[in-house]
Amino acid sequence: MFNQKGFTLIEMLIVLLIISVLLMIAIPNLTNNTDSVRDKGCEALILTAEAQVEAYFIENEEYPATLDELVDEGYLNTATCPNGDTIGYSEGRIQAP
Repeated sequence: MFNQKGFTLIEMLIVLLIISVLLMIAIPNLTNNTDSVRDKGCEALILTAEAQVEAYFIENEEYPATLDELVDEGYLNTATCPNGDTIGYSEGRIQAP
């Protein structure tokens, strides 16, 4: 006549074991892809910077002297890639790090 609406200790331990195994599989895969994500972020920043150099040229009829000028004018937020590399710039051309 007892009300049996709860989980037993064994059932809870089995669920925790399954969750632990899934985490052990998922976490290493996520950490291995961090470098790849940062490299893709750098590629995206290069494409954005190229577009913003052209936008600056259209508005001012001259290319910016440096990327810092683009950052100061608000065309770019930063000239540093997510992986820590700084993109190069020379005479209207973006150079990959």
